[in-house]
Amino acid sequence: MGRLENGKWRRDDDVGRHGDDGRWQRPSSSLRERVRREASGVFPPEAGRYDLYVSYACPWAHRTLLVRALKGLEDCIGLVVMDPTLTDQGWRIVGRSDGAGLGTTARYLWEHYVATDAAFTGRVTVPVLWDRNTQRIVNNESADIVQMLDREFDEFARNPDVDLRPEGLVDQIRELNETLYENVNDGVYRCGFARTQDAYRDAFDRLFATLESLDLRLDRQRYLLGERLTEPDVRLFTTMIRFDAVYHGHFKCNDRRLSDFPSLFGWVRDLYQMPGVRETVDFEHIKRHYYASHPHLNPSRIVPAGPNLSYLDWPHGRAEIPSLDGAEPSRPRTVT
Repeated sequence: MGRLENGKWRRDDDVGRHGDDGRWQRPSSSLRERVRREASGVFPPEAGRYDLYVSYACPWAHRTLLVRALKGLEDCIGLVVMDPTLTDQGWRIVGRSDGAGLGTTARYLWEHYVATDAAFTGRVTVPVLWDRNTQRIVNNESADIVQMLDREFDEFARNPDVDLRPEGLVDQIRELNETLYENVNDGVYRCGFARTQDAYRDAFDRLFATLESLDLRLDRQRYLLGERLTEPDVRLFTTMIRFDAVYHGHFKCNDRRLSDFPSLFGWVRDLYQMPGVRETVDFEHIKRHYYASHPHLNPSRIVPAGPNLSYLDWPHGRAEIPSLDGAEPSRPRTVT
């Protein structure tokens, strides 16, 4: 990989930062401007003004792709795709998904970071929300971009009634998001990038205890917070759709597979089969990125041919599940 130091690209083989105990520590995002509907906003919502820079491989970028699809913002927000394999210059820009021009001569994503801040220091990550008018990055934090796409572009959305963060559920969403981030979304990375056995085992145990708890929760309701799709569903989906394909083997998250969690298994198929969602999933990109971009984990860079993921098209039966908040799950479980 690599990073920018005072606006200069530096080769860096370390995938991130680690504490003295060998635990993976994810760097925070630093470009945090917002698109706002207020008249005084520097970045107002406009159709055709913004591009979303993503890798189909990255689960954090995938969140933004999902919300763009669920809201029906494909004609409003452009899409620029990265090459799935990291180069010695970091993410390489392939081009806009619609074949239109980029409006920039940049070949690598780090060039956009420098255009935004000539002295930028830090990791160059996706997703990025890019403003074509000012030729600068608005935001590189997936959580912020998800919320902007969910709320600020409703006048251009085909599905403006989709609301992933309803007011009455904000506290529950915040609490569940924190659990998902610590134990699942970043938890798989804490397993894969751990540098000590203790760090790995702690992340591993937290991951599978949380998956068991989520499976129990989904026993009695269609989505994580009841009868409606919310932001935590989006956050969990992008990890679980990659679980069998890469995290189970590549990141040593191998206690169980997705099919060993019956309710999660059906829930993933439910979301995958929603209109527009499967188009945001590219398993070739996903596998090529993980297996070819982490030579410290896979020195041969051989990309596995499997697994067979045809189960994603099996009937899910989730639409018939009523919301039974507070009720006992339909089958006995033991949560470790």
